[in-house]
Amino acid sequence: MTERELFYRYLGLPAFGPMALDIVKAEGVYLYDRSGKDYVDMVSGISVSNVGHRHPKVLEAIKKQLDDYLYVNVYGEFIHSPQVKLAEKLVNLLPSSLDSVYFVNSGTEAIEGALKLAKRFTGRSGITAFMNAYHGSTHGSLSILGNERMKQAFRPLLPDVSFLEFNNFSDLQKITSQTACVVAETTQSEAGLIPSAGGFMLSLRKRCSETGALLIIDDVQMGFGRTGSFFSFEPYGIIPDILVLAKALGAGMPLGAFIAPKKIMETLAFNPELGHITTFGGHPVSCAAAIAGIDVLLEGRYPQTAEKKGKLIEELLQPPLKKGLISGIRRKGLALGIDLEDTSKRKVFLDSCLEQRVFIDYYLFKPATFRIAPPLVISEDEIREGMGRLLRAMASIDDAA
Repeated sequence: MTERELFYRYLGLPAFGPMALDIVKAEGVYLYDRSGKDYVDMVSGISVSNVGHRHPKVLEAIKKQLDDYLYVNVYGEFIHSPQVKLAEKLVNLLPSSLDSVYFVNSGTEAIEGALKLAKRFTGRSGITAFMNAYHGSTHGSLSILGNERMKQAFRPLLPDVSFLEFNNFSDLQKITSQTACVVAETTQSEAGLIPSAGGFMLSLRKRCSETGALLIIDDVQMGFGRTGSFFSFEPYGIIPDILVLAKALGAGMPLGAFIAPKKIMETLAFNPELGHITTFGGHPVSCAAAIAGIDVLLEGRYPQTAEKKGKLIEELLQPPLKKGLISGIRRKGLALGIDLEDTSKRKVFLDSCLEQRVFIDYYLFKPATFRIAPPLVISEDEIREGMGRLLRAMASIDDAA
């Protein structure tokens, strides 16, 4: 059997009809298939590869850690230098109140830990999230996913979960003294890239403070420079009670974290002891990679270039917008959502992009809206190359109309 046949035969797949690109190498902003074709990666593995693929400094850090040790013991029992150094680095980048880091393996695990922490600290059971929000697919995360179609088959889920409409100020009054936490993104990703309205995050923060509910900011997709600031909540003048990180945190390695004030975090250590446990959380190799990835972003000032690069992509999309091939563009830093005018051409467009060797993807809750979120390290020349391929793909579906 060929490797493609083995892929379909032995792997459990999340959906029928995967793209099934046979990638054998990745470097910088390019992916390479078995036949040697290059593809410009314009989604960064869904905002994972902010420093690009196989960045030399990340590889160097990984190799160095490999020479010392891999896994040693469950998280939190031994002192692992990469964990300590990464936690210190993150805390130094954050407001002073966010001074305790709990490492896990992924975004959905970080959400699970944050939900448990909020319930444990407040003694409340109510959890509030937003419609059309995505926070992961394990049971707790699925419970706060704002799309009924994706979770109906797995009920019953967590009880006492309610949903608000994003950017609806009046809905904030539904947050009460029974609410343990509110989970929010500053820009809703899978809804099609919907930024928060002016003053909405401030009003949300104020309402949480009034009621004693903890504000959990999910920065899994929009963190690490994607929006133009290192963490997406910074420009809004708010400080979350719990911050959730993953994806770009590991610079290509599996890693997640939830971060909170020490007085909140320490409630996981008693009544009961071991209130949250992970075997592989904060794997030393992942933490070493994360330190290097953060250094790359900071030293290259890549968060500060996100706005300029995103604006260039937006400008390059103006011709198909004026022609009516796309009906709308939303952007936050170097993350864009582009709405296809003819929604029936969604698959044709995706297939055409692959033919033109540019990799993009769609948003879960708005499948005719396409994600453009290339590595932050992408150069302007590489942007023009990738967008040239995308525009040719778009023109081809117009020609076929």
